[in-house]
Order: sequence, then C-alpha cells, then structure tokens
Amino acid sequence: MFFIIGIIFGVGLYAFVRCLITGFYTVRPDERAVITSFGRAQRLGRGAASSETELSEDEQERYHYPALHVVRPGGPYFKWPWQRVHKLSVATKAVDLTWDPTKEQSTIEAVTKDNLTTGVNGQIRYRISENNLYAYLFGVEDPLQHVMGFFISVLRERIANFVDPKGGGLIAEEDMPHAADSEGTAVELSEGVSINDLRKNLPLLNEYMEQQCHGATGRYGIELDAALITMIDPPQEVDRALSAINSTRNQVAADISTARADAEQQITMSKRAVDIATNNAQAEVAPLRELADTLRQIKQEGGSDALRAYLRNMRLPLLERAARIVQTQE
Repeated sequence: MFFIIGIIFGVGLYAFVRCLITGFYTVRPDERAVITSFGRAQRLGRGAASSETELSEDEQERYHYPALHVVRPGGPYFKWPWQRVHKLSVATKAVDLTWDPTKEQSTIEAVTKDNLTTGVNGQIRYRISENNLYAYLFGVEDPLQHVMGFFISVLRERIANFVDPKGGGLIAEEDMPHAADSEGTAVELSEGVSINDLRKNLPLLNEYMEQQCHGATGRYGIELDAALITMIDPPQEVDRALSAINSTRNQVAADISTARADAEQQITMSKRAVDIATNNAQAEVAPLRELADTLRQIKQEGGSDALRAYLRNMRLPLLERAARIVQTQE
C-alpha cells in the first residue's frame, strides 16, 4: 500500500515539476520562438518569403515552406511537456568569410580571369528571417553553413569572370586611331591585371554579391543585410609585380597627361599668334580701304577734276616736309 502511494506521489511530484516549474518560459526582445508538439510546428499556410524573394519557378516549388506561428517577445508563456520551444535570435549578426565549422582558414582563395590565385577576406551581416522560420529550423541542418557555401561559390565565380566595367582608364576611344573600326581596343589596353580591377571596383563587387544572395531568404530563412569584401590579397611575389605594373601605368598616365597639356598649350599659343597677325593686317589695311572709298566718292561726286584737285592738295603737306624733290618728265 505504501509502495503504491509512493509511486503516485512520485508521479505527481514529477508532473508538478515538469509541467508547472519547467513549463514556463519567456522570450527576450531580440528573440522569436516556435513551439513544436511531438516535433510538428503549428502552421499558418504558405510563407510569404518563398513567393516574394528572387527565386525561379522551379525553386519556388522546391522551397515551398509554410509559415509558422511565432511567439512574440514577452512572457511568461506556458508549454506542455510534449512541446518543445525553439528560440531564435533575430538580431543582425556578422560573420567572417573564412568561417567554416569543418576547417580553419585565414583567407578564401579564388582564381581571377588571368589565372592568378588571390586571397579574399571580409564579412557578411545577416539576420534570421522572421517570415520564413520553417526554412531555418527544419529546411536544412545548418542554414548558415549552406549560406556561406553559396556565397563563397558565387564570389569565386564572379572573381573568375570579373571585367572592369569602366574600361578606357588611360586612353579614351576617341583618342585611338580608327576608333570606329577597333571597338574594345581601349578597354583591352586599360584592363591590365584583374586584381587591380577588383580592388578598384570593390563596391560594385559587394553590390553584385548582395543582389545574388537575395534568394537566401526563401532557401534558408536568412536575410543577408550586407556583403563587405574588405581585402583582396594576392601572393607576395604577385603583389610586388602588381606594384611595378601600377607604377608603370601611373607613369604612363602622367606622361600622357603632360603631353596633352603641352599640346593644348601649343595649340592655344598658335591660335593667339594667328589672331594677333590677323588683327595687325586688318589694322594696316583699314586706312587704305578708307582712302580708296574716299577717292571713289570724290570722283563720283566731283569728277576727275575734283579728284586731281584733292590729290594736289594732299601733296602740299608732303612737299613742305620733303628735303629734295625729284621731278621726272615723260
């Protein structure tokens, strides 16, 4: 009899501790919680994240995840013993690109379009999508590891095919001979080494990575807030060669700028010399034209006699100043 009473008392005490004392829980302001009963979460229908993110039709069918009932911050809340609470932090977090739970590495290796192996470092900021918690909790075993693998794969593909979109850095197309028949010549001359192009266009590379990873919300339930690729570090011997190439390119650019400035200065001085000579010639011709117009007008109004009288009167001041007069007789 006492044995049965002890068993009943023990079961009641276990039920009291299990249900009442450990059955209450709270959710912090930066957390969201999902309750599962016998391993199944309460579903509300199809999630909005799988249809609103940038996924193809095939991927939308594959990642057809339902929306879950989410427990908001607050509490205390109560759960039954057959229920389990899954708490997730929705705060924005940062992780290095070198993060990999399977190995230790100090940099991510990638091959450029000219077959140079370079190291890439940086960070990505992410947060768990509250609208697609099913994908994060039950879609894959380790969502962050999948996202990092996808991100690094896209990054390596982009680095391997990256071309400087600005092109013509040193020589513009209009300055090239036969520019209409040699499309792309300036771009080929100015591309140089792909590592230089990558370093100059890190903001474009980060923007491209963010666009490509928008679908991570629908696939894995993780929203990428920003991709920050901060360093592209080639091997030491390659870096020394790149420094020499950059110095040469800078010297070439400086020489081209100096030559253009000298040419423009010479052209400007030539134009000014032509303008001065033209003005002097016009100044010398103007009195002669004025005198011709005066003589023509006198002849038209007074005839030849008036013209001869005018010429005789104009000679008098000259004769007064002359020291010697030579007169020829025909």
